[in-house]
Amino acid sequence: MKTCLVVEDSRLARKEITHLLDELSMFEKIFQAENAEDAITLLNQEDPDVVFLDIHLPGKNGFDLLESLDELPQVIFTTAYDEYAIKSFEYNAIDYLLKPIKKERLEKAISKLYFSTSSKTHTDSGTSRNQIFIRDGEKCWFAKLDEIYLIESVGNYSRVYFNNDKPLLQRSLNYLENALDQNVFFRANRQQIINLNYIDKLDTWFNGKLKLKLKSGDEIEVSRRKSQEIKHLFSI
Repeated sequence: MKTCLVVEDSRLARKEITHLLDELSMFEKIFQAENAEDAITLLNQEDPDVVFLDIHLPGKNGFDLLESLDELPQVIFTTAYDEYAIKSFEYNAIDYLLKPIKKERLEKAISKLYFSTSSKTHTDSGTSRNQIFIRDGEKCWFAKLDEIYLIESVGNYSRVYFNNDKPLLQRSLNYLENALDQNVFFRANRQQIINLNYIDKLDTWFNGKLKLKLKSGDEIEVSRRKSQEIKHLFSI
């Protein structure tokens, strides 16, 4: 069953978007929320495939809502303000729709969505739950997990490396270690988490430690205890 959530504080705007979605007949169920708190409740209860999200909301705005989630659905932004059409969203968000939204434009945005019959909680299933939202200053990203190769601790924050970007995420390294798939993301030492799929070379180091070279060129010194785990993992 394909489902969506419309998050919009204006009753009229909610009605207009819902009417357009009904006409397109793409979703069996359309949930509605007028603020971030209600949206979070519905996201947890109903687990929709996509969220049509306004940025200007009472209390928490749309960006705050995304930052409060541990896992992201697919998101299509809907707003009356073109000032938020930051270039970084063109390749990270599913789409960015300016109000008033035209039916043809909405249909084009929906065509970009990915629907799967497999569980959304599996990061290797190809579903929408394979990305994290990051806001660092005025820039925002939807970082795909399979493109993140390194995460480094910066105090209570974490620097996330993917493609040519390295924004700060307002989450601690300990939090991310517990939240991410530990079959893919490995805590190499107190300061760094690596994506195991990006290991290019393994070298023995002193005191029983290992030194890894990632495909990005970064060199990572693995702690002694974690070196034993890596050796066991790769049957060294």
